[in-house]
Amino acid sequence: MADQIAPSGDDRRRTLARRGWSALALVLVIAAGVAGWYGYRQRHPQAVPVRLESVIAERSDIEQVVNATGNVAMQNYVDVGTKVSGQISDVYVGIGETVKEGKLLVAVSPVVQAGRVENNRAQMARLKAELAGQNAQLDFAQLQFQRQTQLKAENATREETYESSRMGMYSAAAKVDAINAQIQQLDAAMKEDEAIQKQTRIVAPISGTVVALSARVGQTLSANQDVLMRIADLSKMSVQARVAEEDVTRLHKGMTAYFTTPGYPGKRWAGKLRQIMLLPADDSGRQGKRAFYTVLFDVANPSRELMAGMTADVFFVLDKAERAITIPAALVVKPDNKGMQKLKVLHAGGKLETRDVRIGLRNADKAQVLTGLAEGEQVLLPASVASSQQPQQQRDSPR
Repeated sequence: MADQIAPSGDDRRRTLARRGWSALALVLVIAAGVAGWYGYRQRHPQAVPVRLESVIAERSDIEQVVNATGNVAMQNYVDVGTKVSGQISDVYVGIGETVKEGKLLVAVSPVVQAGRVENNRAQMARLKAELAGQNAQLDFAQLQFQRQTQLKAENATREETYESSRMGMYSAAAKVDAINAQIQQLDAAMKEDEAIQKQTRIVAPISGTVVALSARVGQTLSANQDVLMRIADLSKMSVQARVAEEDVTRLHKGMTAYFTTPGYPGKRWAGKLRQIMLLPADDSGRQGKRAFYTVLFDVANPSRELMAGMTADVFFVLDKAERAITIPAALVVKPDNKGMQKLKVLHAGGKLETRDVRIGLRNADKAQVLTGLAEGEQVLLPASVASSQQPQQQRDSPR
């Protein structure tokens, strides 16, 4: 076998040079192709395929609303107190218990002693007996005065005797009046004591649920000062919403309102607006601050799901339309004074048509088309809207 001869240094340099020129030629060819493509795109832009994004006009319900936040509150409740001073001897209810009107709630041992009541009764009996005797004396004095009057007419009596009988009759009548006054005064005191005795049995003023209770056995009470419990009718609740000053002027009594609460996702309660407070809520509207007004509406709560203090996301319905032709709200620009604006409609062959359409109700998500667009037609999305919706479409597309 013949021995292999190693290439010399000149041969290696010539081989590397040939490879370098081949790579340079390839780069030049690619660069020329790219430059030609960009030049062709600039000379023939219509030849570049463009994807047109569109949306289909469809029928759906739409509402125009004023949104506000608020809280659920008790509509009808009563704070139960006491009108007597004394000490609680018994408490017959607990928190959460349902009571009927007239049910005994608390018993109080009053400060008024039973001896005082008996003493007043005895004094009343004495005064009535004294009144009976004084009435008899008055009758006798009146008879004496009548007899003296007859005798005086016949000049058969002295003037002093006549005047004495007259003064005796007046004096007896005055004593009767004085005793009657004492009886009336004592009767008033006895009625007050009787009322106090009745008030020692505190009963429910309304039917409802005991939502707060502070009464304890042995607790000392002061008349007209202590609140023992709160009873509320939870079958109907009230929603207190804070509405901004620029929106409250659009609301009116009797309009429909509904709300949702985080405690019950997907469920909503509806009612009618009952009242708009005329003064700003809390400290709003002062020293250049934005004013908010409290708006009230009531909702039925038959299952007692709603509780006081729950957060409410409130919607006041200004207007609504059912099964209206709607498009995304992003397609709506500021319409003219007739409510008209232009939209580009995309036909099946890719042809674009500019339409004048009349816009009706609008909210944050969609807008109603009154005229100029039919159900199922495709409306071209502006580039800004299409680009903003593309990431969402990518997120929603299945992987």
